[in-house]
Amino acid sequence: MNQKDQKIKEIIRELAADFFSRISNRTSLITITGVELRSRGGMAVILVTVLPENQEESAVEFMHRQLTDFKEYVRTHSKIQRIPFFMVAIDRGEKNRQRLDEITSSVPRV
Repeated sequence: MNQKDQKIKEIIRELAADFFSRISNRTSLITITGVELRSRGGMAVILVTVLPENQEESAVEFMHRQLTDFKEYVRTHSKIQRIPFFMVAIDRGEKNRQRLDEITSSVPRV
């Protein structure tokens, strides 16, 4: 991945964190963990974690409903020339990492 893509990913991640923290109703904690660019930058998948976990589905649905407004927010708050199509997904990699941390912390050390 080139430096331009890395910069775009970081800009989108920061803007998503700001946007969704402003409009959320605070019934769950939504954390933007990363952004994946696909289709040569034509699509950006916003990766999130949600606490409590039983609120994941409703939080992702909420975020999907807000993506049109988020796209406009990106357009007005950044200099990205080609605004990608946005999607939201649960960050399974982060969830797996947290599970591994739980397992390794429960194993007695010798």
